[in-house]
Amino acid sequence: MGRPAGATGGTLMCPFGAATSAVVGLASPTVLIEGKPAVTMRDNLPMANVPSFGLCSSPSNPTVVAATAAAMGVLTPMPCVPVLTPWTGTATRTLVGGAPALAAGSMCTCVYGGVIQLVNPGTVRTMVG
Repeated sequence: MGRPAGATGGTLMCPFGAATSAVVGLASPTVLIEGKPAVTMRDNLPMANVPSFGLCSSPSNPTVVAATAAAMGVLTPMPCVPVLTPWTGTATRTLVGGAPALAAGSMCTCVYGGVIQLVNPGTVRTMVG
């Protein structure tokens, strides 16, 4: 059996972010799943498809490193601006506009070390495989 399909409004989580975020589907806005635009592996543009997670506490983020150094070594989170790799764990058989659909558990990585995961896909009835 498949996993729930990803749609705009699905919840994203980053272990270094201070808050969750919501995925925004832009690659295929005419394909709706349960009334919301579908999201695909093409939807990985920072700030457009994957908004900020508030503050970033990654020790690999140069702005966090600089702020922490200025605070005499006290970890100082800074605004999150994700820098992303392509999505993995997408649907293997379900294509939306020619691209694999995102599904519950799909992930991409921020170059600062965070593994961003679609923890709530935004749908409950539509399964993709």
